[in-house]
Amino acid sequence: MNSVFPATAAAKAAGRGGPATGARPRSRNERAAYWFIAPLGVGFAVFYFWPMLQTFYFSFTEFGPFGGHTWVGGDNYARVVRDVTVWQALGNTLIYCGIGLTALPLAIVVAALLNRRGLRGVAVYRALYFVPFVTLPVAVGLVWNWLYNGDFGLLNEVLGWFGADRRYWVSDPSTAVFAIGTVMVWSTTGYYLIIFMAGIKGIPRDYYEAAELDGAGVLRRFFTITLPLLSPTIFFASVICMIQSLQTFDLIYVMMHERNPAIGDTQSVVGLFYKWAFMENAQGAAAALAFLLMVLIAALTYLQFRLQRKWVHYG
Repeated sequence: MNSVFPATAAAKAAGRGGPATGARPRSRNERAAYWFIAPLGVGFAVFYFWPMLQTFYFSFTEFGPFGGHTWVGGDNYARVVRDVTVWQALGNTLIYCGIGLTALPLAIVVAALLNRRGLRGVAVYRALYFVPFVTLPVAVGLVWNWLYNGDFGLLNEVLGWFGADRRYWVSDPSTAVFAIGTVMVWSTTGYYLIIFMAGIKGIPRDYYEAAELDGAGVLRRFFTITLPLLSPTIFFASVICMIQSLQTFDLIYVMMHERNPAIGDTQSVVGLFYKWAFMENAQGAAAALAFLLMVLIAALTYLQFRLQRKWVHYG
């Protein structure tokens, strides 16, 4: 019987504690896998998990002007909750997040257009869209400051041809947040474009050919084939985009100076953290603010993972 049912014999041998075929290679592969992920695990523990624990501890302390720290309990968290500038910075950050997410539909449309059959120069277009993402934020901020300049900026010159009045885009509190958000979208669209192009490439062409034979037009194929099968990629990109937008700092730091009248209307949570930690010597309150921002990002990410079950289609 054992020769007729070898799998059953192997299972019985494994149940009696005897050697089962493939058990030793599998355990060896598992050990090898742990060795491969060990460097990443150590790096995560040293550079992410341990600093997170330190930040949480320091959020309950107050630093002295010459070093050292004393335990103050929840005073720093009380300051964060009561401070009006924190809520204003949080509102600005959420606006940046909302504007930054608009890069996703833009990148999806451009990726779909660049994946059309017979289109020439796709590599050139892809590189041109990706260049802003790899450009240093300092260079991006300086160039866009010149474009937004109210006296001699190119944007005002172009709008002046149509009779529009000159505006100080970065200095006006009513437009400064949206001006910076536009630069964010411009500089990140290329990154998501590459991701979505790779996702569209993974969709079998048979689906499009069958839909085309059934008479489905371009828009019908886009909404019934491309978007549903691209939903896992869209979900991944939305998580990354949200986290990056909530951590916006460098572009605002470059484009806004301290004497700008709109500095308070454009300050992000990370910018306020930098101000407290390195300019006002309030490291404890800054640590509390950073930890609360981490909790907010974790909560929103968890919410995204919960909601993705309703609109993400795998397979």
